[in-house]
Amino acid sequence: MQRGSFQAMKSLNKSIILTKILNNGPISRAQIAKETELTPPTVGSLVKELIEQGIVKESTQGVSKGGRKPTMLVIDQQAFYMIGIDAGPSKISAILTDLAGRVLMNLEQPLSTPITETQFTQQLIGITEQMLSHNQAHQDDIIGIGVAMHGVVNAELGQALYAPNLNLRDMPIGETLSAHFPYLVKVENDARALALAESWFGDGKGFERLVTLNIGTGVGAGVTIDGELYRGESHIAGEVGHMTIDINGETCTCGNQGCLQTMVSGPAIARRIDKLIKTGTETSLKGQTEITAFDVFKAAEAGDELAEQVLVDTGVYLGIGLTNLIHTLNPSKIILTGGVAKAGKYLLPAVKQTVAKRALTQSAKTTSISLSKLGDHATALGAVALILVELFSKNGEMTI
Repeated sequence: MQRGSFQAMKSLNKSIILTKILNNGPISRAQIAKETELTPPTVGSLVKELIEQGIVKESTQGVSKGGRKPTMLVIDQQAFYMIGIDAGPSKISAILTDLAGRVLMNLEQPLSTPITETQFTQQLIGITEQMLSHNQAHQDDIIGIGVAMHGVVNAELGQALYAPNLNLRDMPIGETLSAHFPYLVKVENDARALALAESWFGDGKGFERLVTLNIGTGVGAGVTIDGELYRGESHIAGEVGHMTIDINGETCTCGNQGCLQTMVSGPAIARRIDKLIKTGTETSLKGQTEITAFDVFKAAEAGDELAEQVLVDTGVYLGIGLTNLIHTLNPSKIILTGGVAKAGKYLLPAVKQTVAKRALTQSAKTTSISLSKLGDHATALGAVALILVELFSKNGEMTI
């Protein structure tokens, strides 16, 4: 779908009707008019256009309330498609999905560093072209490309302001992709995109104040309030990995000391067990070179007591950070995702116990904290959700 066609579908009243069908379908035209306070002729006219554009379809007949049975409306989940890209820091992943977020195809390419801006954007263009070449039958039905980028992002301008792990700054990703492809392009920070993914497709549906914490090589969070992303004044809302926990702690990649990231990230877990090994503590990992957090997890699974204790301690540190977050934002729900969260069986009990011990009120102590169920495509699904947000006026639960 060309950018102009997308905008034709995106008038305010159409978005209101689309969202009503998305949230409450199957639903009749009369019920839409009643619940949106739009006039029945307006609803009828716009629904006709939406049916002609293919995004809405008629389904079953509803229950009669004295007259003819109403024809019910639903979103046609296979009418349009989106490309979602998870960009960096170590690889680029791309998926093609329908409106329900069902993944039809995925591609992945490693990122070699050091890398220049030109090389990076050429990889973004290349993986998108590859996706299109494999899905030529859907090219005319694609409504947009979403990019979830690591680091600081100005979503309004589509710019990657700073990608620390790639050492790249001020990349006009949105402008570059828009010059190559005739689709709407949206760019967002990866952690914030993950929050959208949980709001649209995951366990974050229906929660008014949601925090999604991504714990991997770094630590970042996305915050949604009433289904809308909160970005902050300088585009750094959610950088909880740089919350100071220990003023005398390790130096973080940001230059400060004792950031949460220095205690709970994957590299931090590996460093901590390496230090314990050097003090003579016994573990099955002793003698292994280049230990990773995944190695620690595997050792814990095999019964290594030290590895298990390191992961439990990580849960305590994370719980302290989340307590600070709860006291600041008071979210309805917190979802943990990312590579480190795969060790959730060791982390989560310690996280919940720490929050229960430290939070101020009983309600805060029992804040819902869970692990993501979206899997390895979660960030790319967040990129897809960037396009859905543009199409629908507000997040809602899709009827599949």
